[in-house]
Amino acid sequence: MNDYLAVGKVINTHGVWGEIKVMPMTSDNSRFDYLLFVTVNWEGQPKEFRVLGARYHKNFVLLKLNGIDTMTDAEKLKGQELLVQRRNARKLDEDEYFICDIIGLKVYENDQFLGVVADVLETGSNDVYVIRNEGQEDLLLPALKSVVEEVDLEEKRMQVKVPEGLIDEV
Repeated sequence: MNDYLAVGKVINTHGVWGEIKVMPMTSDNSRFDYLLFVTVNWEGQPKEFRVLGARYHKNFVLLKLNGIDTMTDAEKLKGQELLVQRRNARKLDEDEYFICDIIGLKVYENDQFLGVVADVLETGSNDVYVIRNEGQEDLLLPALKSVVEEVDLEEKRMQVKVPEGLIDEV
């Protein structure tokens, strides 16, 4: 498992004093209110920055980082993911997982291999897992308790019950 989790992506600068405009990559945007540090790729190396302030504008978060004081500095962060150490991430509820931990899991129905989780689509009502198996069409599985029976992060395995009619029978 990764030691870091992505919580947002810098999409632009904001103003002339080095604020950055961030697209959140978390289900809990309020986490930016108590975010103390973020790590970013700064000139090819990971560098930790103290978060001095966060405010919200439309669907984005505007962050002020210590040491990023000009628009030129902020431009160096464009396109970078903001990372937090896993140990500082918010605690998850039971049956809740970080997307980066779900991607790559092998998916089975009973003992039949269906593929690997290649992506997670966030639709608003529930996530959808994109299951990819070479030579077959992607399978889109809703991330519902009635579908996902078990997730074993240690074994990198997900046990599912595919809803009737979702897979074309031969």
